Amino acid sequence: VSCEVTPHHLLLADQDIDLEDADYKMNPPLRSEADRLAMLEGVLDGSIDIIATDHAPHHVEEKARGFAEAPFGIVGLETCFPLLYTYLVLEGLISLERLVEMLTLKPASLFNLDTGVLEPGRDADITIIDPEAGFVIDVEEFSSLGKNTPFKGYQCKGKIIRTFVQGKEVYPGEGRNGVEKE
Repeated sequence: VSCEVTPHHLLLADQDIDLEDADYKMNPPLRSEADRLAMLEGVLDGSIDIIATDHAPHHVEEKARGFAEAPFGIVGLETCFPLLYTYLVLEGLISLERLVEMLTLKPASLFNLDTGVLEPGRDADITIIDPEAGFVIDVEEFSSLGKNTPFKGYQCKGKIIRTFVQGKEVYPGEGRNGVEKE
């Protein structure tokens, strides 16, 4: 049996929802503060194995339809590490090693992927982070076409500097998501 949780369910509760902002519309929806704390406890005690982004980007126009009509989902890839590093690791709730394990090694192991560790002959999937670099989450700086995040304006540390997939640099790269510009 395995269990995953998302960054937004660890950091937000239903009391944070702004019904005028469809960026708070996600599935499953945010739950009570007691539920959020129980999920955090699951991360701390090891009963939750994985933190997954639940990355579900949508164009601004889709989310502008209003809360009732907008699709479910938020951007998760571009905010995941900085949010968790800032609000879990730097707050002393979990170690950096545990966070990295939950984001990389555990999912790779669960799905029998040849990644998650750095060893000769294995996929070289690496993210280089500046742990001291502070920044504010600004959707205009996202590589994703989706800008839908309830974390706009959050102060973070742990800026992603470079990302390599199978040894090839894909961020910042020459084009969106490492695709060569034509």
